[in-house]
Amino acid sequence: MTNICILGAGPGGATAALHLANAGHPCLLLDKATFPRDKVCGDALSGKVISELRRIGEKLPARLAAEPMQLPSWGIDFYAPNGRRLAVPFKPRYNPALDQSAGHISKRLHFDNFLIEEVRRRPEIDFRENTDVARHEQLPDGTWRLLAADGQEIATCRLLLVANGAQSHFARVVGGHELEPAHHCAGLRAYYRGVQGLHPDNFIELHFIREFLPGYLWVFPLPNGEANVGVGMLTEAVSKKKVKLRERLEEILHTHPALKDRFATAERLGPVRGFGLPLGSRRRPLSGSGYLLLGDAGSLIDPFSGEGISHAMVSGRHAADWAARALAAQDFSPAFLKGYDAAVYNRLWQELRLSRAMQRLLNYPWVFNFVANRAANNPTLAETISNMFLDLDLRERLRQPSFYLKLLLGK
Repeated sequence: MTNICILGAGPGGATAALHLANAGHPCLLLDKATFPRDKVCGDALSGKVISELRRIGEKLPARLAAEPMQLPSWGIDFYAPNGRRLAVPFKPRYNPALDQSAGHISKRLHFDNFLIEEVRRRPEIDFRENTDVARHEQLPDGTWRLLAADGQEIATCRLLLVANGAQSHFARVVGGHELEPAHHCAGLRAYYRGVQGLHPDNFIELHFIREFLPGYLWVFPLPNGEANVGVGMLTEAVSKKKVKLRERLEEILHTHPALKDRFATAERLGPVRGFGLPLGSRRRPLSGSGYLLLGDAGSLIDPFSGEGISHAMVSGRHAADWAARALAAQDFSPAFLKGYDAAVYNRLWQELRLSRAMQRLLNYPWVFNFVANRAANNPTLAETISNMFLDLDLRERLRQPSFYLKLLLGK
């Protein structure tokens, strides 16, 4: 019998295990893959990821920054539907030679393994790779029994932390997180070499192209002259507009005025891979009898940016905290574990709510065109938009008609 078992060793599960280890609580961490392993993703690591790394260990951000498998990123290049480019640095004024970058870009193959190397150093964590939990059942005393495909018992535990991703069978069947097209994103990702015109300070690019609204096409620079290129679009809109994402992505890369010359001699490395993103645009239960849902399994992905790594790590930190509380109280009931839901949403809900509002604005391309046109000639407005990525109060302004009235009047 194990007190705490974690399903999935991605950022959410690994973060939970490391926080438990820091608090002196042993746990069992299971993953069906053998690390390093790939994960289909945009590969961007926001400033929130760096903050969560620091909460695990003060030296982790510096160690990540020293890794050759990552690039420091200093901002975002937005391309409005009308083609207007708006450069938004993460810091309004920065010096790459002196400052520490607010964000990074790293393939999930490398970043997830970076966390796993931390896991391997901790004797409190019993980490088992290549272990596929095919079935789970809750026994009469409330404990969870985990079984392999051949029926062999893998483990039993008092509390199950479910961090096994967007396709989590447990999250759907037990947690009730069914796929809802209005709260789900369809995505594609491919790696390229030789994309021209990438920003010298590794700004990530978000292209809000009409065919993909509400959603965007991205180009994220990577080490060794590579780039992560992909598209994400609300699943409901894909179905309604009958968009063939794979075909349209290929076509737009070679025909769109802002992209065709840059991809003319670029080489695609490997296949275009698809993935689904359960968005945090609706508040769902994150716990139940003897279990907690983390990260993508908890449908916590940002509805506007598609970011999921930092939210997974936030949920992992709170899951470790509430697992320790449950052990101390010997209370694994749904009523007690709802404290975990409250903690996660207290941290993330305002941001998720505002991102949902910004996602809705993507249905009105003229709004983005208007803001981009104004900001291109207004340094104060451009700086305000830069700060919106760090300040929720500023982001709230995008939802207020007075913000656009002041822009219209040139204020």
